[in-house]
Amino acid sequence: MSKKEENKKGPEMDQNLGENEIDQKEMREDVTTEEARSEEAEIDEVEQLKNEVQKEKDNFLRLFAEFENYKKRTSRERIELFSTANRELMLALLPVLDDFERGLNEIEKSSDGPLFEGMKLIYNKFKNTLTQKGLKEVEVKTGDVFDAEIHEAISQIPAPDKKLKGKIIDVVEKGYKLGDTIIRYPKVVMGS
Repeated sequence: MSKKEENKKGPEMDQNLGENEIDQKEMREDVTTEEARSEEAEIDEVEQLKNEVQKEKDNFLRLFAEFENYKKRTSRERIELFSTANRELMLALLPVLDDFERGLNEIEKSSDGPLFEGMKLIYNKFKNTLTQKGLKEVEVKTGDVFDAEIHEAISQIPAPDKKLKGKIIDVVEKGYKLGDTIIRYPKVVMGS
């Protein structure tokens, strides 16, 4: 080829080379743009997955807390159920215990020692069984200060002594607790 021909082709080739370079630049820009888009899509996908994991974690924690509350609530309800079942039974047995004590007092007055000892053994066994199940006697003595929260006044009589004014003079019926709850208030006579 002569220089003229090269010169003729030169500008055309230069132009072709320039077009190729522009095309390559555009392709590089397109690739770069596509890479940026794919990176953004990956970042968006990662963020979306993180958000989903966080939501699931929150749901799990809420569900776990609800389950713990459910366990505590059912445990409390079960304990209350047992205590109320015991309460009803104890309330039904308290008159029997009172009658037993009155009977022992009358047998003690008689001269039959072996009968008294036998009945006292049965009474103690019965009372110990109730005590093991949580029954406690409310301690009330003559001369204690009357407390409406703990005692039930059934009557008021003139105090035999000024020191007994507003205080308990006599206990008519014993009171009992089941655990920490009073199930029967002691019935007392108060001095006025």
